[in-house]
Amino acid sequence: MTALRAAGATGAVAAQAWSPVTLLAFRFCVVWLGLYCLLWTYIPFALLGVAGRWVREYPGPWNTPFTDPVTGWVGRVFFGVDAVVRTDSGAGDQAAMWVLTCCVLVVALVATAVWSILDRRTAYPRLWAWFALALRLCLGATMLGFGFAKVFPTQMPGPSLAQLLQPYGEFSPASVLWLQVGSSAPYEIALGAVEVAAGLLLFVPRTAVLGAMATCAAMAQVLLLNLTFDIPEKLLAAHLLLMSLVLLAPALRPLTGLFLRSRACPPLTTPALFTADHKNRAAALAQLVLGLWVAFGCGYDRWVVWQDQYGAARATSPLYGIWDVSTFTLDGQPVPALITDEIRWRRIVFDDPGTATYQRMDGELVASRAEFGADGRLRLTETAGAAAPFATLTPDRVSPDRLLLRGELSGHAVVLTLDRVDPNTFTLRSRGFHWVQDYPYFR
Repeated sequence: MTALRAAGATGAVAAQAWSPVTLLAFRFCVVWLGLYCLLWTYIPFALLGVAGRWVREYPGPWNTPFTDPVTGWVGRVFFGVDAVVRTDSGAGDQAAMWVLTCCVLVVALVATAVWSILDRRTAYPRLWAWFALALRLCLGATMLGFGFAKVFPTQMPGPSLAQLLQPYGEFSPASVLWLQVGSSAPYEIALGAVEVAAGLLLFVPRTAVLGAMATCAAMAQVLLLNLTFDIPEKLLAAHLLLMSLVLLAPALRPLTGLFLRSRACPPLTTPALFTADHKNRAAALAQLVLGLWVAFGCGYDRWVVWQDQYGAARATSPLYGIWDVSTFTLDGQPVPALITDEIRWRRIVFDDPGTATYQRMDGELVASRAEFGADGRLRLTETAGAAAPFATLTPDRVSPDRLLLRGELSGHAVVLTLDRVDPNTFTLRSRGFHWVQDYPYFR
């Protein structure tokens, strides 16, 4: 990418001939990153602003992985894997994505070779201007999308009630990172503010270089976290970092002189799209308007998600809370609280509507589906898809902190007495912030 610096030391459209390495790098990046921005559908949706939210929800052909026939065949023939997009997964490092990346790489290499043979031009100043614009818009929209997902803390929510009971050693590295960030909303918001600022700067031609620098720093950190905590978005982070480096390539020499040699730096501007100044001013205004439109769309989308799923007004279970089982009666006989007992429950957690998690005596947490019927009874069903409920219970809220569950559990009559646990008794939620600490607090 650094070879692209010959395209203009200050980012202006260069008239002199480019070096052979620069020509090859430019042609390859045009094909490679152009296909990436088109095929990874998150980027086009982000550019739609508010309309993207409704387009994603519409069951149209854009929701179908149209690359599956290609990746499926290549995966089976060349890699021996099932390379079909898992639509029920949000992971970006699926086998289909890696195979698609390999396909794009082959296409880019072949296209670069053919382009270099057929085209004898020694510079592409105008094409570079438009390519840089496309990269800025795609990169800026993506940064705004991920940034607002943290400004409204929805990307990394705080620990659920059931996760407060889960031993630290049972968490995956990805869960550790997610909950570490989600446990501090101000920290997550600060991370998002950096990404939002970088995205907005990319939409303004005069601040595009600064936006690319901020994006480069942010994405370098994100890629490092994805690699070291096994987050399944390594491909996306690597491509976003690559895009920011391509945008910075023409400014590499003056920035190196400024930071490493303390030399004066000439004005860093984006390449001009037109020869007429009034057209360039109109284009700059259009980019600014587009940036504001995308920012509003991303912000509105995340605000709605926050209100519906994470905010104070979100829907919760009618029996919301962590409940300790104080007494457990099975077929009329009290069951002692022995850690070896395989039937007795230790706790049950009600958090999101439609779900419940019970904890066995050995500490194992078992998630299940929870349905409150019109008759007031609670039916618990295995998440694996079992048709019949394994428990049918009638809740009786004796007091705000006392609950009785009567009914049937796996064919046995049961009566459970439960006491509510205050979530703020967990240190993770109650420790708070302290300016003065004579000793570090690690528990």
